[in-house]
Amino acid sequence: MKRSEIPSLDDLRAFETTARLGSVRLAADSLALTHGAVSRRITKLSDDLGFKLFEKSGRGLRLTAAGETLNLTLGRFFTELTTTVDSLRSAHSQQNALVLSCEPSVAMRWLIPRLANFQSAHSHIALHLSVGGGPVEFRRDRIDLAIRRLDFALPDAWRVQRLFAEKMGPVMSPQLAPAFAAGEYIALGSKTRPDAWSHWLSTHPAVRPPTEIRFYDHHFLIVEAALAGLGVSLSPMVLAADDIDRERLVAPAGFDSDGSHYGLIWIGKTELSGKARDLARWLEAQCRISFG
Repeated sequence: MKRSEIPSLDDLRAFETTARLGSVRLAADSLALTHGAVSRRITKLSDDLGFKLFEKSGRGLRLTAAGETLNLTLGRFFTELTTTVDSLRSAHSQQNALVLSCEPSVAMRWLIPRLANFQSAHSHIALHLSVGGGPVEFRRDRIDLAIRRLDFALPDAWRVQRLFAEKMGPVMSPQLAPAFAAGEYIALGSKTRPDAWSHWLSTHPAVRPPTEIRFYDHHFLIVEAALAGLGVSLSPMVLAADDIDRERLVAPAGFDSDGSHYGLIWIGKTELSGKARDLARWLEAQCRISFG
């Protein structure tokens, strides 16, 4: 097999995790993906390879003979890869490095545009940014701090500093505002919150419903689609605030709190110190500027 013919690493990881845990649902939880995303990756891998990897067994799945062979190889591969990466990280880690994990949409639309400010004020701190959603594997992934929407159960050992409330509302290019008012618009929603539009419309009966609803994989994609004039996006305020300030987007119906919050989370001592405290204070100040 040529190197270019090797299947996607993401697809291989989805298969190996499912085989190891014995469940697509458990694999989805472990990989912070949806059940459907894991299933699609396994199906794609099977199609690329040209043979089945799982077969149904009652209500569950079991590996085919080919799947068992592939799983044995992948188990050794991922174990060796993890060992190698850990060794390299240890050998080349910087004493002043700080690893921050952040949800992808918030990282792309709000955090990254502000990081130059942090680096200018704290040039002695090497901030490493990773993206992820939901529960955090602090020790496994060597994460110091994480920004998450607090919509899941938090272990007792986790510490939380609230950053800002989650607020949702429809955003659009200024040119689409008349169509929104007339009910002649396409609504854009995220697959991560498929019922968001129906819930929002039920609490705003004076707003005319859309002609249809289209879904994208992530919130940052629907905000970009709104900027491109493709429809009206039901967006978290944090993702649209900068473009509203620049008048590239408008939010004629405003934003409503959904009762959840974003927070900075970590494990260990109750109070942060050193470079982690510097980052936490900077984030708190940026939230005050952005959200009051």
